[in-house]
Amino acid sequence: MEATVADAATVDAPAPLPTPRGPIGELLLAALLRPPHELPAPDAVGMRRWEDDDVQLALYCCYELAYRGFAGVDDGWEWNPSLLRWRAALESPFEAELRRLAGPAAAGPGRVPDGLRALVEASTGPSLSAYVEAHGNVDQVRELAVHRSAYQLKEADPHTWVIPRLAGRAKAAVVEIQYEEYGSGVAADMHAALFARTMTALGLDPAYGAYLDVIPAVTLGTVNLMSFLALHRRLRGALVGHLAVFEMTSVTPMARYSRALSRLGYGAEACRFYDVHVDADARHEVIAGDAMAGGLAEAEPALAGDIHFGARAAMAVEERFATHVLDCWSRGRSSLRT
Repeated sequence: MEATVADAATVDAPAPLPTPRGPIGELLLAALLRPPHELPAPDAVGMRRWEDDDVQLALYCCYELAYRGFAGVDDGWEWNPSLLRWRAALESPFEAELRRLAGPAAAGPGRVPDGLRALVEASTGPSLSAYVEAHGNVDQVRELAVHRSAYQLKEADPHTWVIPRLAGRAKAAVVEIQYEEYGSGVAADMHAALFARTMTALGLDPAYGAYLDVIPAVTLGTVNLMSFLALHRRLRGALVGHLAVFEMTSVTPMARYSRALSRLGYGAEACRFYDVHVDADARHEVIAGDAMAGGLAEAEPALAGDIHFGARAAMAVEERFATHVLDCWSRGRSSLRT
């Protein structure tokens, strides 16, 4: 995993378009290099393969147009009707599989906070952080940072979409959480900026999207889940559930990753991203469960099931990600695309 570290001026610039991974991406990415125009009708049969690299990369690229876009791609593509039809065709099987993985809601509106805590406590998935703390080597912690860069370099951005879609206690709680995610108003302390510094300390390229070509479908799926929930108002409850379980499951893993880096000889600059999360998320998990998720369920009881769906979907895709990484490492091979 060679790194050509970007200079400060290019770290936050839009990424170049990635290399296509199949026929869907080839058609879509070639179109994005031209001015906005009418795309042909999407191949619904091909897009049913939601779990493969071609589909997940194409979906990621559709979503990225709503974030920073891509270098050389016209911003007019974001709301191009034919591209939105493509995105919808990619999302349909993705949502169906997410709902299958998540299963039925387990609690009514009045029990949402307790239900989320029970969900977290009942988790039996493999612990990637426990493995890294005890056994992870330098190559593996660098590899994990590459995986996580797909989200961490834009940390908090997907969840921020929910703010104008909420009111009252739930809205205030999200703003309180997001304020710290964005460094409490200090650009250098934004969690995305801290992660970029961790990547630099690990000898990796911190430029936004630098490793998109080697990040596999199972990782892109964890990011695509956030963007899918974020960009649909009908799924605002699920986005709140996703953020809640993110905050409620963060403290222990982040502490483990920090200890792993220290064990491997990395200093405070590499560990700070993780250390900050240990402190912040100890507060955020209470706010997220009670004021945010609980507040939304009280204000809009009909969204209780969606809150649980978002939480359960988050845990399901993260379990798939952890299983993939640990399985690859147990076989002595990289978990990234090569």
